[in-house]
Amino acid sequence: MNRRGLTSLLLFALLIAVVIGSFVIGGTKGGDEEAFAGTDATVSEQIEADGYTPWFSPLVELKSAEVESGLFALQAALGGAAFGYCVGILHGRRRRTGDVPEQAGAADAGPAPAQAKRA
Repeated sequence: MNRRGLTSLLLFALLIAVVIGSFVIGGTKGGDEEAFAGTDATVSEQIEADGYTPWFSPLVELKSAEVESGLFALQAALGGAAFGYCVGILHGRRRRTGDVPEQAGAADAGPAPAQAKRA
């Protein structure tokens, strides 16, 4: 096994160990409450326990949690698309300027498409 394969195998084993370890060590707080509660819920509980009164109220009150999670998923999708677009633009710019290192075995594949058009 080459070095890259061994590294991948070790990282995968570490990932599995972290996932299993988090469930074994984490457990539950007690009752039906989960130990891995979200930070929003945890912070909200702590703030309400201190008697904090908010300065502002929400502009729009959503009717259900499904609408809220749908809007959150839409926000995540738009952010992922924007990030992917930026990474693609940067990769294309780098490829056009010739800063991308040659991959192993690419020399055997023949001329690059840009070189084939010139010839």
